[in-house]
Amino acid sequence: MSQSIIDAVATSHDISQEQLSVLLHTDDMMLVQTLFAMARQATQRSYGNKVFMRGLIEISNHCRNNCLYCGIRRDQSGLQRYRLTKEQILQCCAAGHQLGFRTFVLQGGEDAWFDDDRLCDIVSDVHAHFPDCAITLSLGERGRSSFQRLFDAGAERYLLRHETASPMHYAQLHPAEMSFDNRMRCLDDLKAIGYQVGCGFMVGSPYQTDASLWADLQFLRRFQPQMVGIGPFIPASGTPFADRPAGSVDLTLRLLSIIRLILPSVLLPATTALGTLSPNGREMGIMAGANVVMPNLSPQGFRAQYSIYDNKLASGSEAAECANDIRSRLNGLDRDASPDRGDFRP
Repeated sequence: MSQSIIDAVATSHDISQEQLSVLLHTDDMMLVQTLFAMARQATQRSYGNKVFMRGLIEISNHCRNNCLYCGIRRDQSGLQRYRLTKEQILQCCAAGHQLGFRTFVLQGGEDAWFDDDRLCDIVSDVHAHFPDCAITLSLGERGRSSFQRLFDAGAERYLLRHETASPMHYAQLHPAEMSFDNRMRCLDDLKAIGYQVGCGFMVGSPYQTDASLWADLQFLRRFQPQMVGIGPFIPASGTPFADRPAGSVDLTLRLLSIIRLILPSVLLPATTALGTLSPNGREMGIMAGANVVMPNLSPQGFRAQYSIYDNKLASGSEAAECANDIRSRLNGLDRDASPDRGDFRP
């Protein structure tokens, strides 16, 4: 019976709330391994054995928002704030290009200093210096005209986690001045402009339920993003959720596989958060259907300040300098670290 649930999800690219509950809570580990295996098969049908490497550049840890879970929230005390200059960002890209990266992800808090003029100047220069590379932005909510200007400057992809598809849950994770409707508006604008869009959510965030997770999956099915980023919730010291328990690696892996079966061609990262909670978390993510890794290209002196949660990996095999180690680890899984841009393949 349970095997038939996996078959039904893989065939219909949809899941009921009852089916989700079975797959999330079953103690039948043979069934879970079947789920992982079918997700790997779906990944290989779209992308073969390729795993795409994105060079992550964390350009600023300033943020105007006060999200209850985030270690770089506006009211976080004791955090050394920083902003990278355009020259530093270009140096990161040059180092990444030398290492074989062909996608750069510029990520940061919602920092008003990086207005449209500054960001467009940066994006256009990165595009001019590295025309064979894709530029991805992950800089939070902006107006539609801002998204359009950045797209016209050369950004092709935008990552904006929706965090939860439940308005009630969204309000439990964010301050009153932040709006669920505005987050959804941003995602719709990005898609309408022509970006390849990524969204996603934390697994095990405070107040999350099976019902809210099912709502997330239904949103993904309707929205049809090109990329989905999920990872276990990890508390950050000094935030209102500092004492909450971390999310489950096992649950995250199951949800990675379920997302892969619902969206067979989606680009699905094995996130830093997985590697933070488990030494081989990224490898487990790959074996559950993920096909993207995002090593850190940020200047080493700033990585510890981008502390969105406690004990975030920034060195060792997480660092882009260790690209050969990452490739070796992927080869050990019979996966190939792809040197290309890793475009979405519908």
